[in-house]
Amino acid sequence: MGFIVYKMDEIEIDVREALREAIDEEMERDESVFIIGEEVAQYNGAYKVTKGLLNKYGSGRVFDTPVSECAFSGLAIGAALTGLRPIVEFMSFNFSFVAFDQIVNNAFKLHYMSGGRFKVPIVFRGPNGAAASVSCQHSHCVESIYSNFPGCKVVAPYTPQDAKGLLKSAIRDDNPVFVLENELLYGMKGFVSQGEHLIAIGKGRIMKCGDDVTLISYSRMLTFCQEAADYMAKKGVSVEIIDLRTIKPLDVDIIVNSVKKTNRVVLVEEGHYFAGICAEIAATICDCCFDYLDAPIARVCQKETPLPYSRALEIESIPNVMRIIQAIEGVI
Repeated sequence: MGFIVYKMDEIEIDVREALREAIDEEMERDESVFIIGEEVAQYNGAYKVTKGLLNKYGSGRVFDTPVSECAFSGLAIGAALTGLRPIVEFMSFNFSFVAFDQIVNNAFKLHYMSGGRFKVPIVFRGPNGAAASVSCQHSHCVESIYSNFPGCKVVAPYTPQDAKGLLKSAIRDDNPVFVLENELLYGMKGFVSQGEHLIAIGKGRIMKCGDDVTLISYSRMLTFCQEAADYMAKKGVSVEIIDLRTIKPLDVDIIVNSVKKTNRVVLVEEGHYFAGICAEIAATICDCCFDYLDAPIARVCQKETPLPYSRALEIESIPNVMRIIQAIEGVI
């Protein structure tokens, strides 16, 4: 899916506002778009992403729901099958597990099972991964779980610019798209293009150019990757950082071209080691450019335990700057 991106004025806003702009612009552009979820209307959203949308579009397009993810996800999937474009907000992506059957067996499979006669243009969005001391039932990273099933796309924006552009593209897509946000990024500011700003799903970006080692990650972990790269630069090591932006489908070309240049790779994700996104990327690198590697691929992931409530233990469990630095030093 390719888009033309026009040059235009930019304003500095945070990720929360960028997501709101995307939803607002798409609801204004297309009357079939609506948003549904717990507290998205009267309360303006648990994280205020939907602030003001109820007043602008009314209760016919901004729906508060009971605390029943299975029910409102099923309702939204039915609406998508009949020509509407729902946006489903999960207060936490951990709660999407309650709707797992609806998402996996209906949203993902009905286009295939109907022989292409039905489209399922639906967006599932909300915070994914750890916040600060919210314990393991509110901190799971769901990307490797949902990416395992054919029939969906998965994006994980980092900057406000990407949050807006990817969400707008997701809303226009005729397939189910997961937009994985992060609670701790909602307040992060950045410059965002105004007007018709779209980012193609399936395209990563070079966040920082380098020559000695490739560092690949997405979402909040890129903050730690940047700090680790800055530290290594002081030691004379040039680190290239790739922001995947889209987890499924992967931008294989940007990964392979970087590995061929640097010959060393460190992969970082907030999710677990076993059957994770880093494992998939490592397999892809081995398939596509194994002969270019001068060192084994290193992975930095969440340790194999449910995430502790203790803040000190949480910091030790998920990837941090020191663990990434140690991995970089290991491959060079």
